Amino acid sequence: MYQTLFSRLKEPRKFIQVLLGPRQVGKTTLALQVLEEIKKPYHYASADLASLQDLSWIRQQWEVARLKATPEIGAVLVIDEVQKIPKWSELIKHLWDEDSRLGINLIVVILGSSPWLVQKGLSESLAGRFEVTSIMHWSFSEMEHAFSLSCDEYMFLGGYPGSIPLADIKDPSRWMQYINDSLIEMTLSRDVLLMTRVDKPVLLRRLFQLGCLYSGQILSYTKMQGQLEEAGNTTTLAHYLDLLSGAGLVHGLQKFAGQPVRQRASSPKFMVYNTALMSAQKGLSFVEAKKDSAYWGRLVESSVGAHLLNSVQRTNIELFYWREGDLEVDFVLKKGEKLVAVEVKSNGESLKSSGMDAFLQNHPSCRPLLVGEQGIPVQEFLSSSIKDLFTH
Repeated sequence: MYQTLFSRLKEPRKFIQVLLGPRQVGKTTLALQVLEEIKKPYHYASADLASLQDLSWIRQQWEVARLKATPEIGAVLVIDEVQKIPKWSELIKHLWDEDSRLGINLIVVILGSSPWLVQKGLSESLAGRFEVTSIMHWSFSEMEHAFSLSCDEYMFLGGYPGSIPLADIKDPSRWMQYINDSLIEMTLSRDVLLMTRVDKPVLLRRLFQLGCLYSGQILSYTKMQGQLEEAGNTTTLAHYLDLLSGAGLVHGLQKFAGQPVRQRASSPKFMVYNTALMSAQKGLSFVEAKKDSAYWGRLVESSVGAHLLNSVQRTNIELFYWREGDLEVDFVLKKGEKLVAVEVKSNGESLKSSGMDAFLQNHPSCRPLLVGEQGIPVQEFLSSSIKDLFTH
């Protein structure tokens, strides 16, 4: 990501560069590191605390950056958490086009922690004027390289780099408090509830908790309604799940059915984007989590699912699950006409081969993969690139 942004900011002014991703994955740190390296004048401004600012704030920041720009070297303007300003995209379009017309060499970088909200503004006003780079949750390889985490530690602590200095495997209470207060609560209150209309905020929070509790499991909307007070209709639940997914918290995988309409109507399979969310909500220590074989099995499957979920962002690869009756395949990846089916088996778990056999009967060209015991080691799979799954 660093090299991608660095090379694009060294190019002549072409497009607005947009970095999208959930909170606390390093977007701001990345941008500031690149700015220091390219040796261009720059102005950094964050709208994170400017929720109620009007559009004049953007214009003021833009003018500061314009004063730093020279025809030869130019300058860079970075606006962080841009989605906090109402109707931001219309003004940025006006200012960008004005700079193009006047020959002002100002390169613009936009950072956003509500990808769905920023994307809405981009599609409405800035079509043809931007490039998007997705900054997702850190992978096992990245966390291993940066913090020397083992695979088991990564599955428990997840991929939030800023939380690791607080992580004590023996006593994770401080780490859990940080995840709950600084990540989960900030994301729900500032990136979801503050930025879009949510008629039942308590329901949204309970749905998030349910998603963490049942990550790796299929739950029908009817069962959700039974678990949640004042759940409303299934349309409300599906909408709230989309909001949680857009904020990089919990996703509802759809069933692979070969037909998009049928897939959308299926019961979702909950999947966290980052297993730190599960651990912080569960409240078990690392040792306690490993002793609970059923929970650890869900943590292993959710780690694989999170790896796939983050990897397919902004690719032409789709991710599903498959189930018919009692037969199930954990994950199905689709790229054009190619299919890859992934089964996850943690230690001590009975092998669910019947689901894979049934799926392969209907899709004989599919590539079957077993991750875990008797298959690809979990550590090796979490270190792999999703594109490599389709190269054989």
